[in-house]
Amino acid sequence: MALIPKPRSRFLKVQCPDCSSTQTIFGCPATDVVCITCGKVLAKPRASKGLIKAKILGVLE
Repeated sequence: MALIPKPRSRFLKVQCPDCSSTQTIFGCPATDVVCITCGKVLAKPRASKGLIKAKILGVLE
């Protein structure tokens, strides 16, 4: 029986600092992630992990 390693990337539940709406985003985004309500950039791509510019409310498993 082969063991499958757990992925290092997670989905994050974040809150927009401008309009306080919540949404779920990927922790390693490939493009800029914007708020669906006001359009503010919540996350930017980086080399490995994303630069999260919003308040992280929780990590989804």
